[in-house]
Amino acid sequence: MPEWLQAGGWGLLAGSALLIGAAVGWFTRVPQRITASVMAFGAGVLLSAVSYELIEVAHEQGGLLPTAIGAASGAIVYTLANVGLARHGARHRKRSGAQPSESEKPGSGSAIAVGALLDGVPESVVIGASLLSGGAVSLVTVAAVFLSNVPEGLSSAAGMRQAGRSRRYVFLLWTGIALVSGVAALLGNTLLGGAPPEVLATITALAAGAILAMITDTMVPEAFEDAHLLVGLITVAGFLTAFALSHV
Repeated sequence: MPEWLQAGGWGLLAGSALLIGAAVGWFTRVPQRITASVMAFGAGVLLSAVSYELIEVAHEQGGLLPTAIGAASGAIVYTLANVGLARHGARHRKRSGAQPSESEKPGSGSAIAVGALLDGVPESVVIGASLLSGGAVSLVTVAAVFLSNVPEGLSSAAGMRQAGRSRRYVFLLWTGIALVSGVAALLGNTLLGGAPPEVLATITALAAGAILAMITDTMVPEAFEDAHLLVGLITVAGFLTAFALSHV
């Protein structure tokens, strides 16, 4: 199977977790504290992936300077985009009970959709880029993205349901994001093929910086809102789970 097709398949697999989570969030009544706890676990998983599968790999590829520049750039770009989306009603897009309805905040549905793209694309790009070394895909990165996408889809879909959004809107949104995840992984593989190590390091670190900003801007605060003092313990459990996977 061509490498670019493998990359797209792995990205689609990781993105499909959003749809799985959305189905659980829409068709079941998961208590908010449970949802927040799962979100905290997903945040811990992603923190581990950022540390050991992205930043460390970027440093090995290109050294400290490209890694630092990439991570800082990713965080800045994500934060600026997130500020703009927050003004249009997408600040709490991962919350299960605090999303505005379209009547309360016109355009918030579109902003939430764009926000979902903003959260998912960096993760998928690095999945595709991880194949460029000629080896297998980073299964830890795929597993980390998959495990973190389930609570994201669950919490967001539950919040969309409470905000009065239609089932058609919710499932078309998450299906679209899953497909875009596959395309982003494919493009990450094809467009970065043959790039110098320093460029690969910068791109990998850029994705890492965006993901880290996303975790601290949305996942952890929104998990703490309902999980409270248990959020630290649950996040560490997620971190150690991903860390263990990377050393199996």
